[in-house]
Amino acid sequence: MMSVIIVDDERWNRDMIRTLGAWEELDLEIVGEAEDGQSALELAERLQPTILITDMRMPGTDGIWLLEQIRQLLPKIQIIVVSGYDDFKYTKPAVRHQAVEYLLKPIDPEELNDTLGRCKLLAEQSRSSAQPRLAALDREAQQSLSSLKHLLRLHFNNLHEDGIRATCDRMAQELNQGGNGSEQDAALAERIRHELELLLAELLAVNGLEPEPEAVMRYDTLEQSVAAMADRYGAAMHRVEQNRKLKHKFKLDEVRTYIDLHFAEPLSLEQVARIFFVSKEYLSKLYKQTYGITVMDYVLQRRMEQAKAWLEEEEFSIKTIAEMTGYEDMSYFYRVFKKHYGVAPGEMRKQGRP
Repeated sequence: MMSVIIVDDERWNRDMIRTLGAWEELDLEIVGEAEDGQSALELAERLQPTILITDMRMPGTDGIWLLEQIRQLLPKIQIIVVSGYDDFKYTKPAVRHQAVEYLLKPIDPEELNDTLGRCKLLAEQSRSSAQPRLAALDREAQQSLSSLKHLLRLHFNNLHEDGIRATCDRMAQELNQGGNGSEQDAALAERIRHELELLLAELLAVNGLEPEPEAVMRYDTLEQSVAAMADRYGAAMHRVEQNRKLKHKFKLDEVRTYIDLHFAEPLSLEQVARIFFVSKEYLSKLYKQTYGITVMDYVLQRRMEQAKAWLEEEEFSIKTIAEMTGYEDMSYFYRVFKKHYGVAPGEMRKQGRP
């Protein structure tokens, strides 16, 4: 089991990471927490963790100091930086010290767990072979890459090949820095290929499959690298599609389980029907006949149940709860919640206090 330490001067932030991480599922263990850079460095020296999750803005010895020191102490440690929207001055140090990801607060659970999965893969690879020298990305490119990988993940899981290829085309356009075959272009092509290889391995693992052996190719331009990876993603998606058809007969309890796991994502009836290889009309009718509720009403019900549970725990702000249950628009979340429970979120939180 790989080990993790969390560094943040605010306890509720550490508690949030502890709550949102799928630690057992990823076979990871939180072995320690620290409130500042100096304490974190001492903890890391003693515990030798595989992964460090750290805030950047802390009193005394902040995240920048910590990254500089810990990279010297533990060269192979996997680093996840967590910070606020107003702290982009910390992005360059994060990139310079090879942070795996720069997560913005409030933390998205899916993004956190996807990043933890990537850290685990990177750690496993670093144990068996030296990592290639990869190009660094500036803040804008890093943000763009993170956003595009999120889209790629959604399209892959929804078996949407056109979406996969369109996203790869966007990646080649938005991240292109010249395309003239220079050494810099080749390094960028290798960096993006490396990122996409890790994501593909993660997506296949989630679907119970292993990556197929591929000859390791190096490309001179980003366009060539991304085009090759788009083909691999398309082929892998078809493997997943066939695997799902062979493995799953249509069962409504599997639909219900899928919704329980993914209700905070932007689900639609069409997406769920496509995942289970049935028409949306058939799914809608059978689900309502069996459970007395529509598919989308059940999605809403699960979101409201989870929002209510988090409100009662009082660990997260109402805004964070809205985002973690799939609502970016706070006013819409308030309206839906009040319609469902008859009281506003803030009123329910007050009612639950002793």
